[in-house]
Amino acid sequence: MNVLVINAGSSSLKYQLFDMDTETVVAKGVCERIGIDGRLTHKPVSNGKPEFKAELPLPTHAEAINAVIEKLTSPEYGVISSLKEIGAVGHRVLHGGQKFSESVLINDTVIAAITECIPLGPLHNPANLMGIKACQKVMPGVPQVAVFDTAFHQTMPKHAYIYPIPYSYYEKYGLRRYGFHGTSHRYVSKIALEMLGIPAAGSRLITCHLGNGSSLAAVKDGKCVDTTMGLSPLEGLPMGTRSGSIDPTILSVMAANEGLTINQILDVLNKESGVLGVSGVSSDFRDIEQAAHEGNARAELALDIFDYDVKKYIGAYMAAMGGADAIVFTAGLGENGPETRERIVAGLEPLGICIDKEQNNVRGQQRDITGKGSKVKVFVIPTNEELVIARDTKEIVGK
Repeated sequence: MNVLVINAGSSSLKYQLFDMDTETVVAKGVCERIGIDGRLTHKPVSNGKPEFKAELPLPTHAEAINAVIEKLTSPEYGVISSLKEIGAVGHRVLHGGQKFSESVLINDTVIAAITECIPLGPLHNPANLMGIKACQKVMPGVPQVAVFDTAFHQTMPKHAYIYPIPYSYYEKYGLRRYGFHGTSHRYVSKIALEMLGIPAAGSRLITCHLGNGSSLAAVKDGKCVDTTMGLSPLEGLPMGTRSGSIDPTILSVMAANEGLTINQILDVLNKESGVLGVSGVSSDFRDIEQAAHEGNARAELALDIFDYDVKKYIGAYMAAMGGADAIVFTAGLGENGPETRERIVAGLEPLGICIDKEQNNVRGQQRDITGKGSKVKVFVIPTNEELVIARDTKEIVGK
């Protein structure tokens, strides 16, 4: 069975086609600048055919899906002979609110529920819906499955997700902690249990998804009990361009002194803050590390702030769970940043955590980097959110 995995943004559409008999990617690509001038990059993986990269007219997501199908089935660039060889489509959907604690087969009721969650995910959910509706238009009759970033975190206890504001705001508007990167946290926590050789029951993991967007999750008995992101992906750690958690009074001071509206302030906190805002160099940690090595004090400060906050959350989650069996690093920075991992773990020896510096010298590979005498295992585990989406899609469609 072939499963097409779609991650639709407002002007982009990423895709991977999986052969689920072997769980391998046979083709992948991205449509960019949808609604502007359009560009498609398509890469066959399994059969040695050439990559396609060119500007194409992509006025809507429907045309983008059409272009993807054309390339997947073309004699020159294709990996399948016809659309009939795609058994199902799995969609990444950012926000499922409190409505979805697992992946679901898409129907009109599900679409309506995703639409109702737009106020909670105003940037992503509309784009995700565009991808779903485009596939329904271009691929009528092909089953579609929604896999939610928020679903894994729906097991959090109420004391972890309720904000200490008037309870009526939760009742009326659903204002609570939801968490994101759930598909990634779910995947790496499962792999970590396999590496530990222990069952989910009784286990305690801290998964660190570190990249341009970053979050930690406390995973107990195989289920999420806390996570750093909140109502939106803005809460928690400082990130590439997001501020993370700050004193809300800052918003009032910015409004009064800069004359900014709430939406303008949120733009600053989402797009101009984080390590970019502190360093003034870049939102890319590689650029910031280079600048820090060259003596840029603000770049060094940005790294210190990020590492310090990750360290604090690790300690907090160990306290909340009564310890940890393993710390897992994943995502772009977590997988490829040995210096970042070393800085974060430094000083955690009193908690029984240390790494082997030689084993830590790894990028993008699954590895146990636990140091001698460490009571807590430390793992690097590359994430694979697309495979989780493909697996869920196959399972649900096969029911």
